[in-house]
Amino acid sequence: MTSTFRIPRKELTGLYGRAIAWYARRAFGQVPDSAYVLAHHPRAMRAMFGLELKIGRWKSLDPTLKTLAEMATAAAVGCSWCLDFGYFLSREGGLDPAKVSQVPRWRETDGVYTELERDVMAYAEAMTATPPTATDGMVASLVARLGSPAMVELTEMVAVENMRSRSYSAAGVQSQGYSDVCELPLASS
Repeated sequence: MTSTFRIPRKELTGLYGRAIAWYARRAFGQVPDSAYVLAHHPRAMRAMFGLELKIGRWKSLDPTLKTLAEMATAAAVGCSWCLDFGYFLSREGGLDPAKVSQVPRWRETDGVYTELERDVMAYAEAMTATPPTATDGMVASLVARLGSPAMVELTEMVAVENMRSRSYSAAGVQSQGYSDVCELPLASS
């Protein structure tokens, strides 16, 4: 897939744009298409990348649970770019590729996920639903097992991934080939 760029692609120019392009090529092998959309609004781009840097320092939630929640959210929204990039980041981070690659189909897989991992993905989907369907029982169960700081981080990560997934999908940003493993399930399933 290639991005359709509903908001036209804009080259990264200026000192900040060149710095972002240099960093992205070094870290990811290519510039994420989302940067070419954000380049239209330099303040928005700086704010979003600043937010991502700050979020990257959060450490209350287990990295596997965080990734599963983000990817379950991306799958629920239908953001192929987010799944593609998320799989790439998780692989680079040393997470279990068998778990991460099955996130779009997590409800149909047996023996891949723990009960806690399934509950985290169910919570992510419930938060992503419109209107949200997260329940007091879901939250209480997760707080009891994760603790309040990790539960706050989980909730905020799902909210942030909703923002990413919805904005990138609306802008026409699609899978760039970071991975060919994470595919969205068929719309009819």
